[in-house]
Amino acid sequence: MDVKAQIDRLRAELHRHNYLYYVQNQPKIGDQEFDVMMRQLQDLEREHPEFYDPNSPTQRVGSDLNHEFQQVVHKRLMLSLSNTYNKEEVREFYERVSEGLSGQEFQICCEMKFDGLSISLHYEHGRLVRAVTRGDGVQGDDVTENVKTIRSIPLILPEGLDYPEEFEIRGEVLMPWESFEALNRERELAEEPLFANPRNAASGTLKSKNSAVVAQRKLDAYLYYLLGEGIPGESHYDNLQKAREWGFKISPQMRLVSTLQEIYDYIDYWDQERKNLPVATDGIVLKVNSLAQQRSLGMTAKSPRWAIAYKFTAERQSTILREVTFQVGRTGAITPVANMDPVQLSGTVVRRATLNNEDFIRNLDLHLGDHVFVEKGGEIIPKIVDVDLDARDGQLGPRVEFITHCPECGTPLVRYEGEAAHYCPNDASCPPQLKGRIEHFISRKAMNIDSLGPETIAEYFRRGIVRDPADLYEIRRDQISGARGQKDKSASKILMGIQESTQVPFERVLYALGIRFVGEIAAKSLARNFKSIDALAQATKEQLLQVNGIGEVIAQSVVTWFQNPQNQWFVERLRSYGLQMELSEEELSEHTDRLAGQSIVISGVFAHHSRDEYKALIEKHGGKNVGSISGKTSFILAGENMGPSKLEKAQKLGIRIVGEDEFLSMIE
Repeated sequence: MDVKAQIDRLRAELHRHNYLYYVQNQPKIGDQEFDVMMRQLQDLEREHPEFYDPNSPTQRVGSDLNHEFQQVVHKRLMLSLSNTYNKEEVREFYERVSEGLSGQEFQICCEMKFDGLSISLHYEHGRLVRAVTRGDGVQGDDVTENVKTIRSIPLILPEGLDYPEEFEIRGEVLMPWESFEALNRERELAEEPLFANPRNAASGTLKSKNSAVVAQRKLDAYLYYLLGEGIPGESHYDNLQKAREWGFKISPQMRLVSTLQEIYDYIDYWDQERKNLPVATDGIVLKVNSLAQQRSLGMTAKSPRWAIAYKFTAERQSTILREVTFQVGRTGAITPVANMDPVQLSGTVVRRATLNNEDFIRNLDLHLGDHVFVEKGGEIIPKIVDVDLDARDGQLGPRVEFITHCPECGTPLVRYEGEAAHYCPNDASCPPQLKGRIEHFISRKAMNIDSLGPETIAEYFRRGIVRDPADLYEIRRDQISGARGQKDKSASKILMGIQESTQVPFERVLYALGIRFVGEIAAKSLARNFKSIDALAQATKEQLLQVNGIGEVIAQSVVTWFQNPQNQWFVERLRSYGLQMELSEEELSEHTDRLAGQSIVISGVFAHHSRDEYKALIEKHGGKNVGSISGKTSFILAGENMGPSKLEKAQKLGIRIVGEDEFLSMIE
C-alpha cells in the first residue's frame, strides 16, 4: 500500500472511532489500539509533510459535544492526559519530571483512573452553579440539571468552612457496577439494546434530556482536581483532603509517594485489587504533587507535562470457541463473530467476541473447539487475542474459513485495495445494507427524522413499506396508522417528521446519502465547494482532490457512487420529493472570497463564537483552516490563552496576530 493510501485509511479509521467514542458512546476498539493507530499516523505525517491535512485526527482532540445542550466555554482548558501502557514509559515520565525540575525533590500523587465521563463543577459562595462536560477541552455541554440528581455531588457546601468564594473542582461521573447491571437487566426485559459498559451507560445517562431518568439510574462521582483563585494549599494532595472536608467524594485509594519503586508497587497492587472496587477503572493517574512544580513543568498543546495516565493491560480469560458467524454492516462490511462458552470478564459475562477480518483469523489459525484467550480491548469490546496451542490434543476441529459469499443475499464478497475488510457489493438489495442505509438516512446528523427509529424501520422493511430511504416520502397514513387507526397519533408525528426533513440543508442531505467514506465533515466540505448535487455528480476525481480534506479514497468513492445508475435514480427521486439538492440562496450569499488564498491558524478561547464556528466562517469566506504554524501561514486568529509555543513561533516567523473583533471586521 502506498503512503498516501495508508495515511487516508488511518485518518478514516480514526475519524470513525472518534465519532463512535465521543458522539455515539459506542466504542468499537480500546484505547491502546486507538493510540497505536494515532502514533502510526503521526509518524507518517511527520515523515511526509506534503500530505498535510488540517482535518486530520492528529490536528484535534476528540469531542463529546451534544448540541442539544448549551455549550459553555471552559474558564480553564480541560486537557487530556498522555497515555502509557508499560512501566518503562512510567520510568521515562518520572525521569522527564526530575530533569524538568532540575533535580529538585518531588512527590507523585497516585490515583485510580476511573472510567466515566469527565466533569467540571463550578461553585460560588458554597453553591453549585454550573456543571460542564469536558467536550473538546475548550468548551463542553452544560449538564447542571442532570448533575444535580447525583447524590454524591454536594449542591450546597456547609457554612463556616475555608473554601474560596469561587472555585472549580473536576472529576469523573460514573455508573457503579451494581447500577449498571440492574439497568442492563431492565433493558433486556424491555428488549432494548444493552449498554456495552458502565462508561457508555454513564455518558448516555448524563446526556439524557430527562433529568428524572438520570436520577433513577443512580450515578456516582469521584472528584480529583481543585482549581481557582484562593484555593487553600500549594499541594494537590492537601487540596483534595480539604475538598473531602468540604463534602466532596474523593477516592480513598489516593496515595502520595516519593520514589519510582513506590509507583510500581501502587500499580501492581491495584492491577489486581481494582476488580474488587464498586466502579470501573482502567488505569492509574500519576500527578506531580506540588502546584508550584506543576506550573514550572507546564503544558504541551494537548496535555500537562506534570501528569500521565498508566493504562492497565486488558483482563484476559480462556474459553472454548464453538462457532463463527458473520454479520453484514450498513456499508456491506463483513464482521466475523466468535461464539464461545460464557466467561466472566471485567465484570460482565462474555459469550461473543469480534474476530476483525480474514487476515486476523488466518494469522491465529483458528479451529472450532480451540481454547482461546479473550480480552476486552480497553475493557470495552471483547475480542479473541490468542489461541492456547498447548490445549490442543491432536483432535483438531474444523478450521475456521472466511466466507466467500454474503450470508444475507448470497452475493460474492469483494475486498478493496488497501482495505482489511471484505464487503458485500450488493448495496441495492442486501437487506442489512438496505435497512442500515435507511437508519443512517434518518439519523440526527443526517435528515434527523426523530419520530422514526431502528425498530420501526425494521417493521416497515419487513412489511415492504420501505426498501430504500426515498420510499419514506411515499408512506401513506393508512399504511402505518394500524388496522383501526389506533396508531393515528404516532402516524401523524412520523409523517410530519418526514415532511419537515425536506427543509434539511444540502450538506446534511449529502451526508444522509450514505456514500462510503463520506462522513459529516467531508460532506460539509464537498457541499461548500461544489454548491449542488449536480455539480458534485459531474466532478472528476482530480477536481475532488482539490477540496480541502478530501483524499484519494473519498474522491474515488464519490466518483464511483455517482456513476451507478441506481444511485442516480435514487437522487432524482429524492429531488422530486423536495429535498434540498443545493446550497440555499441565503447560504450562497454568505460565501465570499474575502479570505481567498489565506491559510489561517486558530488558537485560544473566544468570546463571540466557538472555534468550530470560526472555522466554518473561514471556509465560508474562502480561507483555509490549518492546524500548525509555518512560513505559509497568513495570520493567526487568536483568542484568550493563546498557546505560548504558538505565540513564540509566530513572533519568530513574523506572522500577524489577529484578534477576534478585528477578524469579524475583516469578513463583514
